[in-house]
Amino acid sequence: MKLVALVKRVPTTDAVARVSADGKSLDASGLQFMLSFYDEIAVEQAVLLKEKHGGEVTVLSLGPSDVQKELRECLAKGADSAVILKDETWSSRDARSTAKAIAAKLRGLGADLILAGRVATDRDNASVGPMIAAELGIACVTDVVELSIEAGQGIAKRESEAGLETYRFPLPALITCQKGLAEPRLSNLKGIMAAKKKPLEEVPAEAVASQAQVLKLELPPPRPAGRILGEGAAAVPALIDALANQSKVL
Repeated sequence: MKLVALVKRVPTTDAVARVSADGKSLDASGLQFMLSFYDEIAVEQAVLLKEKHGGEVTVLSLGPSDVQKELRECLAKGADSAVILKDETWSSRDARSTAKAIAAKLRGLGADLILAGRVATDRDNASVGPMIAAELGIACVTDVVELSIEAGQGIAKRESEAGLETYRFPLPALITCQKGLAEPRLSNLKGIMAAKKKPLEEVPAEAVASQAQVLKLELPPPRPAGRILGEGAAAVPALIDALANQSKVL
């Protein structure tokens, strides 16, 4: 079975955001980066499927050359090879441009199953995975919390507002992974050493024009300082007045 896990390099969740001088992007200087949380689940599920059914796992990312650090971590956890679609200006791409560039590479990989995180922890769009599936003309199931492969077909359970929904779909297909599908493993010394010898391909990402354009980027205004309105039951009238007439939440 040929499995491809799509991953993204994102700022750490405790990063302090700063707008760059152009007013249209984040200042990356001083930021620390990590693998997007849900993408870690995608990698783990791909490795689990390989261990059960055989085959190989490729991790693929669109971004700068620096993403090889995160890709080596994936290789240390059991992936067999990695691909960087190199684009130093990747952050200026919209979801459609990103999806088209990734889909162009996927066509040549012949994946039976493509796994992606349900959402990237930086932009929170949850759109690139389904767009890739639409571009490739394959089945797509999102927010998957349980997955099995039987007789060349996939069976997935996904979360919805109505509860758990079960879908059976043909391969090739793409799924996006929700929390609870798999628990990402920690890499060990043997995996880290092996990762250094595994192939990591770096190729230019296909140039695809973005349809969306960032005109201005602003940080949210700072929160006002907290106030103590009183103590115990005596503070309730003042609290209700503040919520109703100042915060406008009542």
